[in-house]
Amino acid sequence: MSDVTGIDHVQVAAPPGCEQRARAFYGGLLGLPELEKPAALAARGGCWFGCGDLQLHVGVSDPFSPATKAHPALRVRDAATLATLLARLDAAGFATRRDVELPGVARGFVDDPFGNRVELVAAT
Repeated sequence: MSDVTGIDHVQVAAPPGCEQRARAFYGGLLGLPELEKPAALAARGGCWFGCGDLQLHVGVSDPFSPATKAHPALRVRDAATLATLLARLDAAGFATRRDVELPGVARGFVDDPFGNRVELVAAT
């Protein structure tokens, strides 16, 4: 039996001054609720979002380099919601791309405002 019981959060990196664009993308377009960062960490910049029972943290990295392969995969409600979300992202200027469906899973990808790869998945 493993001592590790699950994943608490994932973090993507972003450049200094990222907060407004992170809020617009992760909060506005993806609809993730922003969480208040603990006071001891707030001065570091970045922002945190709720994602179901987990959290997605946008952390400041200087120097910054986007993650173009490593990525979080965010689960969406269903395949229809995935299609709607990908269309909304495209309309907002974020080019999306579909990928090969896995058994029972529809997938799409988008790069966040900082060039980090984000996967969106839905059960089919």
